[in-house]
Amino acid sequence: MVFFLGIDGGGTGCRAALADAEGRILGRGTGGPANINTSVDAAATSIIAATMQSLENVEASPQDLIATLGLAGGTMSGATRRLAELLPFGRTQIVNDGVIAARGALGSDDGILAAIGTGSVYAVQRGNQIRQSGGRGFLLGDHASGAVMGRELLSRTLMAEDGFVPMTPLLKQISAQLGGIEGIIEFGNTARPADFGALAPRIVNSDDPAAREIFENAVEQVRHALQTLQQDDNLPVVFTGGLGPYYAERLDGPWPLRSSKGSAVDGALDMAIQMGASS
Repeated sequence: MVFFLGIDGGGTGCRAALADAEGRILGRGTGGPANINTSVDAAATSIIAATMQSLENVEASPQDLIATLGLAGGTMSGATRRLAELLPFGRTQIVNDGVIAARGALGSDDGILAAIGTGSVYAVQRGNQIRQSGGRGFLLGDHASGAVMGRELLSRTLMAEDGFVPMTPLLKQISAQLGGIEGIIEFGNTARPADFGALAPRIVNSDDPAAREIFENAVEQVRHALQTLQQDDNLPVVFTGGLGPYYAERLDGPWPLRSSKGSAVDGALDMAIQMGASS
């Protein structure tokens, strides 16, 4: 008997759901980080652990599974090929995590997903075809994300300490908390995206002038991205992620907003079942 597996994997962990052909959930599992742009081997270990947990109460083996994996780094062709060689599934489809997030959020409807939390990514679905845009990681992309805004907050703090921009109460507070210029630099030398992203609530929930400017710039970046992706359409937009509600509040009007229909794991599972039906 064939079963279907959906996996959502990112930099902090992965989640698995196992279902039969009717979509009934038979098991769930969790595992460690599964960003294949960081480590293919570690991702494979995490994925297999989550899979085995989802199979605990089912008489099946990984070879019986048709699996769709939505992973951070899933656009990197070399990494996906190597990962596929390490996995024991009967059939494997690997896509970027933004694709399964879009399928979960939009179902089969046309629309745009704006997933903005520690990172950021967009995906457009038209005619059941999904195209991802943005993302690209903290170093070169993830515009308007929590990590990028947190990095900007620390950069502004250093600039204020040097007298290049006005010192504000929030910037003064950040500087004191981290130990001044040297402490901020030391923090930045070892901080992960999640560490920068932890500063985002102090931006979006603040009336501080520096915080308002950073957030306003981010809102305009999101507005521009959505305008570009609309291509003169009026597609509904679904905001997800920890910062999604903040952007939805500011951008409620140009396009219809919709609530998410499901999770990224739901999207991966739906794609796995669809892959099985087409075979």
